[in-house]
Amino acid sequence: MAASPPTPRTGAPADGASGPAPARHHKHHRRGQAARPRRRTLLHRLDVRGAPYAFVAPFFVVFAAFGFYPLVHTAWISLHRVELATMDLREWVAFDNYTALWSDAHFWNALANTFTIGVLSTVPQLLMALGLAHLLNYRLRGSAFFRVAALTPYATSVGAAALVFTMLFERDFGVINWALGLVGFDALDWENDKWAAQIAISTIVIWRWTGYNALLYLAAMQAIPRDRYEAAAIDGASRWQQFRTVTVPGIRPTVVFTIVLSTIGATQLFGEPLIFGQGPNGVTGGADNQYQTLGLLLYEEGWKNYQMGRAATVAWAMFLLLILVFVLQRVATRLTSRTHLIRSRRP
Repeated sequence: MAASPPTPRTGAPADGASGPAPARHHKHHRRGQAARPRRRTLLHRLDVRGAPYAFVAPFFVVFAAFGFYPLVHTAWISLHRVELATMDLREWVAFDNYTALWSDAHFWNALANTFTIGVLSTVPQLLMALGLAHLLNYRLRGSAFFRVAALTPYATSVGAAALVFTMLFERDFGVINWALGLVGFDALDWENDKWAAQIAISTIVIWRWTGYNALLYLAAMQAIPRDRYEAAAIDGASRWQQFRTVTVPGIRPTVVFTIVLSTIGATQLFGEPLIFGQGPNGVTGGADNQYQTLGLLLYEEGWKNYQMGRAATVAWAMFLLLILVFVLQRVATRLTSRTHLIRSRRP
């Protein structure tokens, strides 16, 4: 009786199979296992390093499309003579528009009006906002109602606010002149008088933005630690001294921010004087340009005179003016910080 063939040992190759095949299989398996951690490490590095850029990329895309490109394109147009009806036909004039703007009396008049209206609206506005925030900082009944009421003018549209105030400052049937007549003053021609018109426009700006700035100041005041007020009270400081020595230094960055924000808003002032003029005089800032701002001058050059090159020049002049204001603000802030540091180091 023939003996049966021996049973192969575990791990021996089967009939018809070559010997090195399992070794190659295990080798490829080990390589695959080693490659997976490498891929995971690479993906982790890309996730850690690339995710922040992916999150902020939409902002830069939108800014490039609606901020940076219009800025560069406006600068390019300002170097040409371009009319609104034929935007594709451009004549290279280099810096002639800027030199003409430098010698233009209308530009300097608009710049002066922008400055005076900015001062008349910004200074009372921020002072009133500071006082209103100081009152709201204390625990009052119905404080939530007053905070919402302070923000209501900001939520009102520019057109509605300007129309209402235009009727209030109307020469013949306005409520303001009627109230002035009750106390013995003559009626004022709010639109045709230079300073009266600028005061009326500044009043619209003050009414719209005081509550907004007051809430900014209130948020900054509530972030000041209470132990500072307690220490000042223990030292015998009155309410006014606490406000001057604790509150104002504590909200100084917010005050600087509101000053910069108000300066930008005053430079771009457009809707209020346009609607206040009630017609063609609104574009020119009155019959004698007595309240024409840089924003109105830009609109007049581009959409009334159809000179887009000049309008772009005015826009870039406004942009450079804002940069100059920002630089001056930074220099003033650093000088103030150094002065306080020197005073604090003195024995």
